[in-house]
Amino acid sequence: MTERSLGRQFRWLWTAYTASTFGTWLGFGAFPLIAILVLHVGPIEVSLLSAAGLAIGAVVAVPLGPWVEFRRKRPVMVTMDLIRFAALMSVPAAFALGWLTFTQLVVVSIVAAASDITFKAASGAYLKTLIPRADLLVANGRFEATTWTATVVGPPLGNAAIGLFGPVTTVAVDAVSYLLSALSIRAIGGREPRPDRSGGPRLRAGDLLDGWRYILTHPALRPLFFNTVLVNGLIMATSPLLAILMLDRLGFAPWQYGLAFGAPCIGGLIGSRLAQPLVSRFGQHKILLTAGALRACWPLGLTFVGPGTAGLVLVIAVQFGLVACMGVFNPVFATYRLEQTRTDRVARALSAWSVTSNATIAALTAMWGLLATVTSPRTAIAIAGLLMLTTPLLLPRRDRTKKHQPEPAPSHA
Repeated sequence: MTERSLGRQFRWLWTAYTASTFGTWLGFGAFPLIAILVLHVGPIEVSLLSAAGLAIGAVVAVPLGPWVEFRRKRPVMVTMDLIRFAALMSVPAAFALGWLTFTQLVVVSIVAAASDITFKAASGAYLKTLIPRADLLVANGRFEATTWTATVVGPPLGNAAIGLFGPVTTVAVDAVSYLLSALSIRAIGGREPRPDRSGGPRLRAGDLLDGWRYILTHPALRPLFFNTVLVNGLIMATSPLLAILMLDRLGFAPWQYGLAFGAPCIGGLIGSRLAQPLVSRFGQHKILLTAGALRACWPLGLTFVGPGTAGLVLVIAVQFGLVACMGVFNPVFATYRLEQTRTDRVARALSAWSVTSNATIAALTAMWGLLATVTSPRTAIAIAGLLMLTTPLLLPRRDRTKKHQPEPAPSHA
């Protein structure tokens, strides 16, 4: 069956997304590895490196959401790609010269995180004006399929590249991927109108909170906001604890740990392909509610993982179910969020969403690390799993697509 064409401009946007996504997953986990193998730092510094990039990067990105709203989105996207390229390339350059420090890794992670939030805000707003409303789910499904494909392929190739060519290799590849992304976005062409700015050209203090204000007063977006932020935070907070449980307490080999999280990503690819047919048959709201509820049922199963083959099979089965549900949920959620957000509020809303998500992940990761220290990794994973079971209560119970419909987005494609 031939896939529906969304036009030349979308193909270039998809190319940019593919390049940067594969680069990101090829370089996944590279900074902690460099910190450990090259700079010989301890667990506290590694945790600080991970948390600082998310938390401080989120704070830095707060004023950028309103700033993006009133500018052409493609130049912003290109700029963010070039900033990430320059920041990441500084790492292999400093390594080659013998100047690499832990402080540089922290600063680069902060710059990359802030640029990532800003890029996502601009790209979401741009996609809404580039693609007809009826094709948004198809477009988001293709992005989701690309993400899960990169998740399956990227880390094993990245680990192999590190083994063959050294610890900073994948950082350089990741940097080049952003340069390729910037070139692809430049190749989109077409004329992008400058957004109107009412109330003057300057950024006002009130604009910084507009994204959160819009989300929290919107009856359809507010429950989804709390749901997705909490679910993502709990999943990410337990990820390092599961690594400790499997690799340290249960004695799994690193390749088994990689298999346990790589193989289930095929479920995400399958789910992303099913999202559009399921919505066509059962309706957007029903699939959003069902997939959102189902994805909360799986993490508690990780509490019962044991040693040996049975434990490995259990982790793979639980992760496959979780990822498959996420593969269905994510593109439907992304489409619903764009449809429910006014065109002149998209960048601010997406920026506020990403800032909150990153800050929540950083806070919950620190809290669950402390909880695991006081109790045990297994107990902390169980508590997170029980909390996950309550998150479907935060999903929107009513279909508000007709009651709260934003204005149709004009297309400049």
